[in-house]
Amino acid sequence: MLRPDTFALTALLALITALGPVSTDMYLPSLPDIGRLLAASAAEVQLTLSAYLVGFAGGQIVYGPFSDRYGRKPVLLMALALFCGANLICAAAPSIEVLIAARALQALGGSGAIVVARAIVRDLYSGARAGRELSLMGSIMAVAPIAAPLIGGVLQTAFGWRANFIVALLVGLIAAVTVWRALPETLARRAAEPMSFRAIARAYAGLLANGAFVAHLGILAASFAGLFAWISGSPFVLQDLYGLSAFGYSIVFAICSVGFLAGTFAASAIVERLGLGPTIGLGSCALAAGGISMCAALALGATSVVAIVLPTTLYLFGLGLAMPQAMAGALTPFPHRAGAASSLAGFVMQSSAAILGAVVGHMLGDSAWPIAWPLAAMGLAALLVWTASRKARAGEWRIADSE
Repeated sequence: MLRPDTFALTALLALITALGPVSTDMYLPSLPDIGRLLAASAAEVQLTLSAYLVGFAGGQIVYGPFSDRYGRKPVLLMALALFCGANLICAAAPSIEVLIAARALQALGGSGAIVVARAIVRDLYSGARAGRELSLMGSIMAVAPIAAPLIGGVLQTAFGWRANFIVALLVGLIAAVTVWRALPETLARRAAEPMSFRAIARAYAGLLANGAFVAHLGILAASFAGLFAWISGSPFVLQDLYGLSAFGYSIVFAICSVGFLAGTFAASAIVERLGLGPTIGLGSCALAAGGISMCAALALGATSVVAIVLPTTLYLFGLGLAMPQAMAGALTPFPHRAGAASSLAGFVMQSSAAILGAVVGHMLGDSAWPIAWPLAAMGLAALLVWTASRKARAGEWRIADSE
């Protein structure tokens, strides 16, 4: 059995958490080809992303409270089984409509995996130590958005878009077998209240009454929405407007993702020394700077791919700094409701990302502005929430620590 404070457990939780990026990033180079082969418009193809986000958001509402009541391991295994089955349907989808529906089902499985993984972290750690663990997981997980589009570009070139979902299925099977064989149950005390809609609603109302949770939730929602503006718009902007091939796009996407990897490494090194708040603040500054610099480059008439890549890399560096710490800040006040807190945080993050991703999909045209303005707006929003919530976060942390 895997033990706390071991690299093996961190790596397993990172693999489980990486199912989301693998499910999304690996098939990004195939989006234009999916549209051609399934006779779908760019907006319809983009719905395979939005449907995944909607399914991911909806699934997270129930997994957390269920894992608080019935334990982490059985709920996690159920989610992984659903994820694997949905990948088979995606791989065999004969039309864009079936693919959209299968992606939503895939998300319902993947959402449970990430919710339970974050709850396991809170079962074992708290505060800055939880932030460090989430950053270490993020450092390992960051390999997924770097490697996944590269692998997807190769698979697209060699075998076509369906191969992406076969590989995602294999990753899900590896995670499921490892959880079944090696992961212990980490929930020390299960929720005594029977599961019901009223009980779930009461738990979520309690979370939203906590100022620290709401503040960290705002930072998470804004920064994550900006990420998906990039994910949903960049395949079309960089391939259709800037002329990159599928493999060339995957290289550019991987380069930008190195920023996230660097951010998580930096956070894991400094968070226990600086604390959650200052680390989030540094990340929020980088988020805003990345978005603003892209807008500035486009406004000055820059036409090089570099004008897109460098600002995005800076934005993702800020995301790597801020997002794991904001998640730790949202979960720490609730040691006995970590599953519910993880669920609600994930639901709001994915919902905001789905809405902004859909807006970007309908605004795609003959410029990179549909990527630039969301990054700037979301970066500034994260920075504003962090700045305005200092008193609330400090006060709620003292209350939570005393409970």
